[in-house]
Amino acid sequence: MGMQLRISYHHHLHHSRSISPRASTPSSSKSISFQFRNNFNGRSTIRTQKGTSSPHNYGIVASSNVGAPLWDTWKPDKASSAPSLSDIIWPSAGAFAAMAILGRIDEMLRPKGISITIAPLGAVCAVLFATPTSPGARKYNVFMSQIGCAAIGVVALSILGPGWVARSCALAASIAFMIYTRSTHPPAASLPILFIDGAKLHHLSFWYALFPGAAGCIILCLIQAMVLHLKDNFKF
Repeated sequence: MGMQLRISYHHHLHHSRSISPRASTPSSSKSISFQFRNNFNGRSTIRTQKGTSSPHNYGIVASSNVGAPLWDTWKPDKASSAPSLSDIIWPSAGAFAAMAILGRIDEMLRPKGISITIAPLGAVCAVLFATPTSPGARKYNVFMSQIGCAAIGVVALSILGPGWVARSCALAASIAFMIYTRSTHPPAASLPILFIDGAKLHHLSFWYALFPGAAGCIILCLIQAMVLHLKDNFKF
């Protein structure tokens, strides 16, 4: 299943222009053709062909092949190689260390009735340790979205009160904020909903923009630096 478009331009002693379904290059002509292929796998190729001989004869060939099934997106990326054991162990160890450190901090903060460990930080670990080169792992994205989306949750609760309206508006505003500021970081989208539904967090008010989300991310970014160092220098 595919589609192909072929356009040829010929120029000899006289001028002519033609559009034909197949390329035909006379022996006494010079041709340059470009072929573009694209499919659902996101890969594309451009092929050029150059003939020899007379004056001016240029051809452009464009084709789009859509033979890849739609369900290919449900399969692992064929372009990526199998991860080594160290590529699995070090990010996993980093996640363990992160939750252990946050848990220890929780024990110290327990007398004050607050906790730094929240579910979105688990998603942040996955982004920072497993996909460190993705846009969502950029430090700008992490902190801009964590602070902005958390503040949006506080504002939504203050204006609309608890309930589905506040959750819906806060999530929509958070996604719009991340797109506008070019700071897309998926884990941050859960912060407004967590605040609206979490009565034990309401007393933080606008401090919620900095704690526990952004504060926890500082610790996770420090651990990420160690994980990346180990991945680069201790491979097995």
